[in-house]
Amino acid sequence: MPIERRPLREQIKDEILDRLGRGEFDPDQPINETVLATDLGVSRTPLREALIGLEREGIIVSERGRGFRFAPMSAQEFRDLTTIVAHMESLALELSEPEYLVSIAPRLLDEARAFSAPEAEYAVLERYDDAWHDLLLSGCPNERLMDLITSLKLTMRRYERVIIGDQQVLERSAEEHERIAECVQAGDIDGAVAALKINWNSGMERILERLGD
Repeated sequence: MPIERRPLREQIKDEILDRLGRGEFDPDQPINETVLATDLGVSRTPLREALIGLEREGIIVSERGRGFRFAPMSAQEFRDLTTIVAHMESLALELSEPEYLVSIAPRLLDEARAFSAPEAEYAVLERYDDAWHDLLLSGCPNERLMDLITSLKLTMRRYERVIIGDQQVLERSAEEHERIAECVQAGDIDGAVAALKINWNSGMERILERLGD
């Protein structure tokens, strides 16, 4: 693992979340702390601190005498996560400087129009969507809020990647990002926030439909 100027437990937690999102751990899988610590190249103390942090977030659970395991997945949890992220991103957008948002609006609109396919493989859609939303929220001054958004998105990945799969084709509304960008360009932040929430909710429903909910 690369050395960063952050607590080691936080780096470990992010690495576990990233691996979970890539489908390297199965839902409800027990966690062998000794094996995982060796694999990550860390001692068990910061690993356990990271696992305790993930337990507080509901990503893993612990049982007396049985250690940690990844929490089972549910459609309701995915709904809850999507709702939280949608509101957090909306807050991040509201906290951004209007002048900065207007300055990046042409790029947001160009990129939204460039990726206008009504369907795309999940892996392609994920890369585009992450980059687009990162640009949209790049002016948010609240770093802690952005860290929370990133962490929760990683948690959501375990649903999207494990159950849906990278190669599956998903429907998408190609106009949703355009609508957000148009509102930003017009200085209508309230309209952009409303369109952003619609984008998250419609994406959630499209994925839940694939989950058979």
